[in-house]
Amino acid sequence: MSRSTGLARGGLASLLLAGSMPALAQAEANLESSAAAEEMAPNSDEEIIVTGRAGAGERTKLETSYAVTTLENETLRSRAASSVTETLKSVPGFWVEASGGEGSGNVRARGIPVDGFGSINLLEDGLPVQHDPSLGYLNADQAFRVDESIERIEVVRGGPASIFTSNAPGGVINFITKTPGDTLSGNARILYGPTADLFRFDGWVGVPIADGWGLGIGGFYRNEDGVRDPGYTGNKGGQIRADLTGRLDQGYVRLSYKRLDDRAIFYTGIPLTKDAQGDIVGIAGFDPQYDTTASRSTAFLNLRSAFGPLSFDNTDGSRIRLDQYSALVDYDLPGGWKLSNRSRYRESETVRNGVYPASISTAAAFVAGRQAALLAAFPGANRTILRYADTGEAFDIAGQNGNGLVFQNSARPVAVDEREFLNDFRVAWTFDLFGQRHDIAIGFYYAHIRETFRRYSATTLQDVSGDSRLLDLIAVNAAGQVVGSASENGVLRYGSEFANGAGNSDTYALYLSDEWQVTPQLRIDAGLRQEWIDTQGTQEGTATVNLGDRATLADDQVLTGSGIFTPFDRSFDKLGFTVGANWQFSRNAGLFARYTSAFRLPSVGSFITSATAQPVTQDIKMWEAGFKYSSRLLSLYATAFNTDFGSFSIGNFVFNPATGGYTQQTEYADTRTYGIELEGTLRPVKWLDLTVNGTLQNPEFRNLQFTELVNGAPVQRDYFGNQLLRVPKLALRVTPAVTLLDGRFRAQMDVEHYARRFSDAANTSALPAYTVINASARFDLTPQISLWAYGDNLTNSIGLTEGNPRAGELTSGQANDLLFIGRPILGRSFRLAVDFRF
Repeated sequence: MSRSTGLARGGLASLLLAGSMPALAQAEANLESSAAAEEMAPNSDEEIIVTGRAGAGERTKLETSYAVTTLENETLRSRAASSVTETLKSVPGFWVEASGGEGSGNVRARGIPVDGFGSINLLEDGLPVQHDPSLGYLNADQAFRVDESIERIEVVRGGPASIFTSNAPGGVINFITKTPGDTLSGNARILYGPTADLFRFDGWVGVPIADGWGLGIGGFYRNEDGVRDPGYTGNKGGQIRADLTGRLDQGYVRLSYKRLDDRAIFYTGIPLTKDAQGDIVGIAGFDPQYDTTASRSTAFLNLRSAFGPLSFDNTDGSRIRLDQYSALVDYDLPGGWKLSNRSRYRESETVRNGVYPASISTAAAFVAGRQAALLAAFPGANRTILRYADTGEAFDIAGQNGNGLVFQNSARPVAVDEREFLNDFRVAWTFDLFGQRHDIAIGFYYAHIRETFRRYSATTLQDVSGDSRLLDLIAVNAAGQVVGSASENGVLRYGSEFANGAGNSDTYALYLSDEWQVTPQLRIDAGLRQEWIDTQGTQEGTATVNLGDRATLADDQVLTGSGIFTPFDRSFDKLGFTVGANWQFSRNAGLFARYTSAFRLPSVGSFITSATAQPVTQDIKMWEAGFKYSSRLLSLYATAFNTDFGSFSIGNFVFNPATGGYTQQTEYADTRTYGIELEGTLRPVKWLDLTVNGTLQNPEFRNLQFTELVNGAPVQRDYFGNQLLRVPKLALRVTPAVTLLDGRFRAQMDVEHYARRFSDAANTSALPAYTVINASARFDLTPQISLWAYGDNLTNSIGLTEGNPRAGELTSGQANDLLFIGRPILGRSFRLAVDFRF
């Protein structure tokens, strides 16, 4: 598709930087009159890029001086990704973990070793979905869903992303929504998944009103048990959004409202073992592809606490209720000037409930480890019995469920309420000076955040089965009468965790950029960002109490609030900058190079569970250089990069099976990752194309040295040169596709390969390499109706994305265990869809 087609097709992306409608019309006319336009590369290379820059002019993907990946609506449709993280698997330089379900994924950009969305930010039409995308237990992907309202996605890796967006040292993902055209148009999709009992409806309609104004309404609703079926509906809910857009003579204005009311199950680790060859396999009684530790028995728990009964509803999973209001304005002024302002206000209430496996052992070992303390606590007892909490049925220690194993898990309800207001104002000016073109911009960003955070955990005892049930360890006397119990209704310890805090922050940022066209072929781009943040709030301390009113040990060490609140009032600031050059030595090819000094400031989330914490400003240095080539035969983008990350903190959060509680340790290290990103598409004939996305990198610790207590004795550790946590050295995705019947039929296959990783800094707990194959096919029944079929993980691979974080991320406590906990990708599944267009 030519540039003119891309602009005419619409979407807010074109309006954001294209300026007035007359300018758009002129651009279309110029391109349509050019015979060379028909020889240019596919539309993803020629569409206007609006992410990662702030000037008044236009830039195509081929003209940018940084690495950018575009995902068109048709690309998204061809994979029907179930989550934000799933959509990013085809982005080179990103290591994506989507095994947790529709929310709470992990994305690591260019080896920056932080979980969640701590290295990148999600944008919606140029503004953050959530100012801090990596708040504790509140990742930005929990607050965002992909549906038919999305026109396309632009992903900027490194480069200038951190200059124009807070909390984005590794890049930004900009979800660009659809814009109504001059005629009534729309699309709808019905998706059915027999494997997961999935039913989903997506839709969007654009209605022209009058005088350049249009109304867009879209959203989705879905109901799904889940590929890993917990015995209840795992995913249920949806969202609706309405956008009123006015295309003015000199710009545009958009007013938007979005309501998200959704809940998604959070998949945690599962029990696994190794066969005689050392390959990872499932355990008898537990299917590694389709079972989960969440179950009907743990769906509803009545937990005790020092402040009264607490209801744990695991059917809520990660539940969010969000209202979002946005106002976006662009306006062109005479003399090459342009003003823009984007504002967003959001209110959200999030509950994140989950059952987190903490340790696994044989039932015999568990009973032996607890028996002496239990009998000592209840002198009248002479033996212990393990039985089911719901029926009283005895548990066969030797071989219940075909395995004789038990879990200790954490039933953890977390509640996070957030209010935030964001505003980004900028002025851009394009002018000539001494015969050279400058495209400068200056902007001011402000964000006010208010957050409350509450967390409580209880340690549960469960069997290892596909429908995991709660167990009690009881003490009986010679007559077989119950004298006491280590647990109560399957709970080994009430109050194994407690947190209560509230705070707010104000972020101010001033940024400046210049795109200096030195010659027709050479452009120098530079920018800087000065950012300040002020945080204030309080965090309640903890106390251990003995509820002591029942014959159980479960309520003897309950963590609760102490009633003493510690205030925090901290401020931070930092200056970041970037400078790059782009040499477009031919119409179809170019080179770029860039250096960026990026950062990530602490936020209110750094203190809300520890008011006395001493977080450091994350300091990231990035070097990158790339080659770009685009023709009808081949599109190729190759980028070499080096990322130095300073003062990376590893929070070693280790579960203690003996107490049912947690111990914490924090160490700091520097890291370095260098590598090559590659994305390219080969089109040898009209009906065949081959797309390759890959990252080859060396992610390593630079100076991780500390002292660790082992059996009470200090041991010196030095992990210099070890591979970073869970980041593979090779991630490769190859997609062959055929298009037949004059475009009516298209089929593609994604072959993904990920090299070996490690779940701990010591590199003792390996996550083996794995390959997964997905496929999809589309048939256009009519110009308005298309049929789709999808198959995911066709080989039913057990691909581990992470181990057990609660076993320790410095040195894993399960590294050499035959029984261990890990989180693999979902098992084989199939889906069918039908699309309607008008």
